Amino acid sequence: MIKEHDRVVLKGEVPEEGLKAGDVGTVVHVHKGGEAFEVEFVTLDGETVAIATLLASQVRPVHRREITHARSLSGA
Repeated sequence: MIKEHDRVVLKGEVPEEGLKAGDVGTVVHVHKGGEAFEVEFVTLDGETVAIATLLASQVRPVHRREITHARSLSGA
């Protein structure tokens, strides 16, 4: 079960927020027992890129033995 402050991985693109599959964010709020989440996505130096409301089907928990991968933001 995903809860507040957990890191999650985005399963698909959210173009309106500039997010891509594989981006890692932190859950800042859980809606309706886990039906949806407010997830904050930040750059590696701590700048908030997006806070998105995402359905449970759009994210997954971070799995053991995964590693974070960096990418540049469009227009950055």
